[in-house]
Amino acid sequence: MSRYTVEVKSATNADPEATIGYDRPLRIFFLQAFPDPRTDECALWLGAFLGEYSTLESIVEAARTQGYEVRGLTREMMLAMIKESGPPQPPSLGERLGLVR
Repeated sequence: MSRYTVEVKSATNADPEATIGYDRPLRIFFLQAFPDPRTDECALWLGAFLGEYSTLESIVEAARTQGYEVRGLTREMMLAMIKESGPPQPPSLGERLGLVR
């Protein structure tokens, strides 16, 4: 699993410590921003389900449609995450047995 720090901006707020990355077991890109200091739940949390965001572009676009802009993604970060998402992984045993959806 990779994790990178980026900035996520909304019309009224900014989170300079947002996290974007790739979760290989779930085969998804994820993005977390604006954690609540009391509960640690994030106001923006994308990429929690198997195969939900299979491309970096899809998760950045999903954030954009919700009114958020991802800033600070470097070329190196993008290449590393895309490389990590590289050849598709076969379904896990749990998926093949129907235990994970």
